[in-house]
Amino acid sequence: MGAQFKSKHGIVSTQPAALFMSFTDMRNFVNMLPEDKKKDVSADFDSLHAKVQGFDIGVKVTRREAYSLIEIQDDGAPFHFVLTLHFDPAQDGAKTDFYIVADADLNLMMKMMLGGKITEALDKIVDSLVALSEGRRPEGMPEDFHF
Repeated sequence: MGAQFKSKHGIVSTQPAALFMSFTDMRNFVNMLPEDKKKDVSADFDSLHAKVQGFDIGVKVTRREAYSLIEIQDDGAPFHFVLTLHFDPAQDGAKTDFYIVADADLNLMMKMMLGGKITEALDKIVDSLVALSEGRRPEGMPEDFHF
């Protein structure tokens, strides 16, 4: 892989097993989308495919380690990438230390152009999970979404 990006760590007010189970089925990600975006998305247990700005993009789960790690890689994206979601016990297992590591095949120019945006997006995911676990609804999150 050409570049690695790491999100911040966030303490999610959910046990690691419960949070892990929310992410293990790719169909759950469709529930996070606004209704008008769902028409271009299809998912099954292991994969998710979407049409974004005219491009077909897909991801698939390539590894699950019960309650601690899920690895997701591209399945038809403009460049190869792997996301590793980490679910580490925090506060005696009552909460989860959640973070994401992204490895991507990016050349130096793409890394310079996209690096900050990728890290920012990963941090936003972590912040949104922390907010949801504390009963706060992140902006743009559908009302009926929960984990």
